[in-house]
Amino acid sequence: MQHYNFSKVTEIFLLGFQNLQSFNLCFFLLLLIIFCVSVCGNLLIILVVSSSRSLHSPMYFFLTQLSFTDILLSTTIVPNTLHIVLYEGSPEGSFVSFIGCLTQFYFFSASESLECLLLAVMSYDRYQAICNPLHYTMVMDLTFCIKLIFLCWLMIFSMILTLSITMSYLWFCGPNIIDHFFCDFDPILELSCSDVFIIKTESRTLVVPLGIFPFTVIITSYVYIIITILKIPSLTGRQKTFSTCSSHLAVVSMFYGSTISIYMFPSQENVKKILSLFYTVITPLLNPIIYSLSNREIKQALKSNVRNMSGAFRFSWFLEVSLFTVKHT
Repeated sequence: MQHYNFSKVTEIFLLGFQNLQSFNLCFFLLLLIIFCVSVCGNLLIILVVSSSRSLHSPMYFFLTQLSFTDILLSTTIVPNTLHIVLYEGSPEGSFVSFIGCLTQFYFFSASESLECLLLAVMSYDRYQAICNPLHYTMVMDLTFCIKLIFLCWLMIFSMILTLSITMSYLWFCGPNIIDHFFCDFDPILELSCSDVFIIKTESRTLVVPLGIFPFTVIITSYVYIIITILKIPSLTGRQKTFSTCSSHLAVVSMFYGSTISIYMFPSQENVKKILSLFYTVITPLLNPIIYSLSNREIKQALKSNVRNMSGAFRFSWFLEVSLFTVKHT
């Protein structure tokens, strides 16, 4: 390793969203509302699926994992972004420790990569349900689904941990300014004084199992799904079958559309920030909305839970009033 006559960087300065001094408070409130709604929406999906027997199926089990991943992504990115926006231009809001920067990169990369794998797993589930319905329950049983999810979590966090450890051994001697609102891979490497050939090679290697392979599974699954749907004779049957995967297809299009678009504008930092804001902040908000609004079973389960809660509340209120009346008679 080469040695430099500079002190090692211990803090990273995140520029965030520049020239927003007049709109900082409005932007802060908007991000805060989006964060609260996205976290509550994804928690609601998890609670509704967990409490409703009618939703105890592989598709909704994978949906809870996707919601948990969205919560992890939001809590990794948004709180620090809110701090930067609120204290824009001041050292108090813009500086983050080097260890904190690597930690944010680790959880951000892990949650994004995990979402890629989960979307692939969900597309395979839809393929089995539509193209192989007679053997669906035998193939997609609970044990297989749990093993599949466990394998995804284990593979993601071990691979990203290896990449993060390699990054921590790089030498950072200055500058320490990142023109972004969070610690992403390329902006961190731009600050390194070491040779980054090895870690870039390592990251390109990880693109295959964490990016290209899941995307190939999704495309292949939907090719077979579309072929199967076109073979259904009635229009009503085709529409009903397609509705079972329309929510997933919308989420896939939104996620990969925003991710791929970033690589189409490699030198335009403002465009990259907006697109990054979309898939780190907006996507976790839209995912539960898409699934809850376009899925009849989730809407019915949600209404049923609301009725049960209101009924329990009315019964509790009636019981308290009755006890109070008896006590004072």
